[in-house]
Amino acid sequence: MSDPLNAVVLGATGYVGGELLRLIAGHPGLALAAAVSESRAGDPIGDVFPHLRSARGGQSFSAHADWAEQIDRGARVALFSAAPHGASAAIVQAALDKAAARDFDIHVVDASADFRYSNGDDYAAVYGAAHGAPELLEQFASGVPEHVEGAPAPHVGHPGCFATAVLLAAVPLLKSGLSEPELFVTGITGSTGSGRSPQPGTHHPERHSNLYAYKPLGHRHTPEIVRFSAAASGVEPVLNFIPHSGPFARGIYATVQAKAKDGATADALKQALAEYYADAPFVEVVDGTPRLKDVVASNRCQLGCAASEDALVVMSAIDNLVKGAAGGAVQWMNRLWGLPETEGLESPAPAWT
Repeated sequence: MSDPLNAVVLGATGYVGGELLRLIAGHPGLALAAAVSESRAGDPIGDVFPHLRSARGGQSFSAHADWAEQIDRGARVALFSAAPHGASAAIVQAALDKAAARDFDIHVVDASADFRYSNGDDYAAVYGAAHGAPELLEQFASGVPEHVEGAPAPHVGHPGCFATAVLLAAVPLLKSGLSEPELFVTGITGSTGSGRSPQPGTHHPERHSNLYAYKPLGHRHTPEIVRFSAAASGVEPVLNFIPHSGPFARGIYATVQAKAKDGATADALKQALAEYYADAPFVEVVDGTPRLKDVVASNRCQLGCAASEDALVVMSAIDNLVKGAAGGAVQWMNRLWGLPETEGLESPAPAWT
């Protein structure tokens, strides 16, 4: 494409919104047309994200009412939603109505949970509320980019950060046939996964030097992981998922364990992982164990594995805000627009964070 796409970020003042603004600043195929936030409309982006002042200059946040008028009629628009679960669907619906009125050529990638389910009943069963725009669901596909071929729908709901970390480990394990389908998963996430609004679980005195499980065997991402695992591997797992809050800001470390079938070995599992992700530019199968500092602030995932006579384990390390949210969303947007999937996402991890 000769001219960059007009990038629009809804819910642009949260942590995922800020990461989208950072990634768009370094993306040659995207130019920020509007960072939308009702609560901070008119305020300079640098006032909310001081680290983006050099990249965003005098740009300010836009209101929902007028962002579309800032873009030429008939333009190509890459719309990202970083709005909260439960609110994003209605916001995306309003944005698509504005896009239709101005004849935009548009693709949407939503980072919330609102478009991860194919029907409103399944969504309501998990989130306890009616879906905000059920008529849009048929226009959205969902899944980790590494597990879905091509661009199967006009728009995409990106899986959550825990789901991304677990799925990248679980799907090739299940598909390999080396393990039984019951999975035992431990995931440790950084405090940014809880969002920007302060909560007891993210308050520094509570989180610092602390580690604790929450919602064991009852986390709302469990049915999401089961559904996407079955779709990508052909095997529906029995999932025993225990998430933990870690004493760090960024990253997820997931450990997926399963009972080994007769003859399964660590070498066979590593080979299965490497073959499955042979054409996946952001997934690296490493010797030994992955390390968070090798992936944090990048769109990369590291996988490692081990085996005993009776058990197999796959370990997965990602950055929750990048690979698990904003980076995965940009990866999907690249694909929807026919751009190289790695464009704007090739920066390595800074390591000594």
